[in-house]
This record gives sequence, C-alpha cells and structure tokens, in this order.
Amino acid sequence: MSNFASSFVSFDIPNWFDNKHLTGMLRGIEKEGLRVRPDGYLAQTPHPAKLGSKLTHPFITTDYSESLLELITEPKTSPKETLNMLRQLHVLVYQGLPEGELMWPLSMPCMLSSKDEDIPLADYGSSNTGKLKTLYRSGLGIRYGRRMQTIAGLHYNLSFGDGLFEVWQAQTSTAQSQTLTEFKNEKYLGLIRNFKRLTSLVLYLLGASPSVCPCFVAGREHDLELLNDSTYYKPAATSLRMGKLGYTNSVQEQLDIRYNYLPEYVAGLRRAIQTPHESFEKLGLEDADGNPIQINNHILQIENEYYSPIRPKQIAMSGETPTEALERRGIAYVEFRAIDLDPYSDVGIRLSSACFLEVMALYCLLSDSPDLLPEEEETLAINLERVVNEGRREGLHIINNGEEQLLESWMLMHLERMQPLAALLDAHYGGNDYRAAVALMQGKAVHSESTISAQVNSDSKRLGSLWQLGFTLAQQHRKSLLQQTLSPNTQAQYEVLAEKSILQQADIEKAETADFMEFLQQYR
Repeated sequence: MSNFASSFVSFDIPNWFDNKHLTGMLRGIEKEGLRVRPDGYLAQTPHPAKLGSKLTHPFITTDYSESLLELITEPKTSPKETLNMLRQLHVLVYQGLPEGELMWPLSMPCMLSSKDEDIPLADYGSSNTGKLKTLYRSGLGIRYGRRMQTIAGLHYNLSFGDGLFEVWQAQTSTAQSQTLTEFKNEKYLGLIRNFKRLTSLVLYLLGASPSVCPCFVAGREHDLELLNDSTYYKPAATSLRMGKLGYTNSVQEQLDIRYNYLPEYVAGLRRAIQTPHESFEKLGLEDADGNPIQINNHILQIENEYYSPIRPKQIAMSGETPTEALERRGIAYVEFRAIDLDPYSDVGIRLSSACFLEVMALYCLLSDSPDLLPEEEETLAINLERVVNEGRREGLHIINNGEEQLLESWMLMHLERMQPLAALLDAHYGGNDYRAAVALMQGKAVHSESTISAQVNSDSKRLGSLWQLGFTLAQQHRKSLLQQTLSPNTQAQYEVLAEKSILQQADIEKAETADFMEFLQQYR
C-alpha cells in the first residue's frame, strides 16, 4: 500500500527549488460544450460554417457528436491569458451559432431524445482521415451508447519548463546516467501517480454534476433519488460524471495500465488496442449492408478511447499515434481530465480553479511518488466512488494508508501543504491569485455547502429543475459573451483561420485517391 499521504507528514519544498524554476510553465485548455436549441433540446444543425472546418481548425472543433463543440486554446504563459483566449473562442462561437442556439453550461446533458440515432455523430467530411474519425465515434456509440458520449468536460493541460528539470537532475545523484527526456518522463509519471492519489480532492472541490435530467438515465438501472419530478440526484454527490453513471467503462477496469515507467504504460495501451473483446466481437465490424460500424472489435479501437483522469501527452506528428509520439520524444505535458464544467462560469472554468490545479500539479510533481500498483488502484477506486456519490456527506471517510480517515481532515492536510507552493507561484507571476485559490479551496473543504455541486443542487431546487438551471445560466452566458467584442485585428485573424481551415479540408479531400475500405484494412 502506498503511503503518499503519510510519507511526508510535513511537505518540504526541495532546497534547490525557487520561483525562478517556474519559468517556462505552459498551460492550455480543451473545453467541450453541447449546442442546444432555444427550447433546450440537443441541436440537430451541422457545425456552423462560420466556425470553419472541424477537421482542420486548430482551436474550434467537435468531440463525439456534431453538436458537441470542443474549444482548444494555444499553450499560454499564464492562466489569465489561457482563460482570455478561451473567452475569445466562446465569443466567436456565439457569433457563429444559428439564431437562438445556446452552449449548454453543464457537464451532464438535458433534453436528449430517447432514441440514440437522434444524437448525430460528428461528420468530418469525405477524406479517409475524416471518415475514420466518424467511424471511431460510431464504434463508441454501439459500444457504450451515444448518450454517454454527450457528457462534456474540461481538460487542463500543463507543462513545466526544461530549466526546472535540468536543475533537478543535476541535484539527483542517481539521475546522472539518464537523458533529460528520461528524467522528465520519470518526474511527469510521478506527478501523474500522485494526481491519481488526489483525484478525490479534485472531485470534491471542482465537481459540478451531482444530478442528472431523467432523459440521461431512462432505461438504465440507477440508485438516484428524485430532487423534483424532473431531476434525479444524490443529495451529497459531487461528480456523477466521474462515477459509474458517467464516463466510466467496466471493460477498461480490467486493463491494468500502469504509470510507473513509460515503456510499461505504452505497452499496456498497445496491448488493449491489439486484444479482441468478446462483447465487441459480437457487435460485428459491419452492418447488414457491409458498412463499417467500428474500427475494430478490440478492447480499445484507438488509444484515445482509454478513459483516465489524467494522461501523459506528447504532440503527435502527422500519421503518428499518441504512443509512438510518447515513445519517440517522451512526455511533453500532462492532461488533467477529471474536471467538470463549472456552469457558473461563462467559459466553464474560473481563474481560482485553474490556479488551484496548477498548485496541485506542482505539489504532485515535487512530492515523493512511490509506484502505483493494482492493490492501491483498487483502494483509490473505492475512495473515488465514495466521493462521487456522497463526497459532501458529513463525517465521510476515505481509505488512506490502509486506514479509514475523515475526508475533511485528509483534504485539509494536503491543502495546507500546498500553501507554500502557492506563495512561490504568486512570487513568480505577481499578485495573489494562487494563494487566494488555495484559501478558497480550504473554505470549501470545511463548508461543503460552498462547493459547486452543493450550489447546483440548491439552485436546481429553487428554479424547479436542473434543466431550468442549465437553461437560465446558458442564456446569461450568451448575453454576457455577445456583449464582448474582439479587437478588429483579432476578429480578422480568426476569420482568416476559419476560411483557411475550409480550404485545407478541401485540399485533403482532393488529394486522396485510396478507397476508404482499403484505407481501413491497412489501418486495422
């Protein structure tokens, strides 16, 4: 059993570390959001032409469904700049949406049709690459149902500058024989293991999906209660999105993909892509007319199908898979994936949450990180399920170091250890955003009614339903975003980008001569 939580009763910042080693930190956000009609039902319109090609646009695309927008910022040198770009992308979306359409502010969808086929798959055009992207989504739909794929979330991507790792490596006698890339891989994987150990903290503090609309659970077994006649919930839940009802996958629970060293992680993922799975074999590869319905019948169709609260990432070149990129160039950044949309923010995340995630990432990086083995993974899964379903229940315990511990005292212990790191981040960036963020989270740890999930429940009660809350907030966000304008220069740059992306897609489609079935056979 790992002792991450108790291996350092007091967390000491390494003596070589100071705020100048934070130079070169970069962060970016990927934010999903459903487009909905003025009556709150899922939009059936195609991706707005004004937003460019979702196949080739670098910042505005779609995730699973044609209606599920995904907005991607560039890597930026401060959280404020990142949120600023995210806001610009939201303004552009609202300028391009059909009359009256809204971006749904909640992670969990509402007003879905009971028929799966009413959730349109994202269409990326007639190129083989585009068709393969749509086929992957078709496979997800037949495997897990399309409703699950309409859940939206936010990914926070973060990297630290090479300067930090160079100084650290020079201080580490055992690391002298490693290349810088090998040393970085080791440290980033340490961060990932510790983040997995602290995922429950993130779900309690940032979870915003304690309830669902009835359409989401129609025909499924569940143990939710009625908040009112049109909302199901758990009174003390934090993030149903991250639990059994949401983005989880029983097939993948048996995968045993480990994060102790990079070749092991890569091998685990590849094994899953190469191993057929009985229930997916039964679905078949083609429909009655011979059209492909999934890429393959393996545990994973592609590497991105693996759901994890955090992932090591490297930017893939054209034609390269994510694991090939990792193998060749090492880990470039980490992707924090366990984050619900904050419905009270017009862009889905507040500055305080972004700053908190960065403090926590630094804490996970600089803390001891023993290997993470299946036995501890099982304990972490138990903790996660407890916090998902009843994280705000007074007196809730989690398992820490083999013993039951109060969730509140466990959270406060870690948050207190993060304070000096928040001070260093503030010293580096100026201001007190990071210390304020940690102080805010300490308040939430003690007062569960101040968490986002508690607020969602009380506002859903007050307004009459979760749908009414989502709809009210969506209209408010639309109004505030449409009042904001981009500078003429910025507006023009984005317009050129959208036009260019449409031309790029046309070029790709024109250049391709291979038949899709041949292309698919080669890919398989």
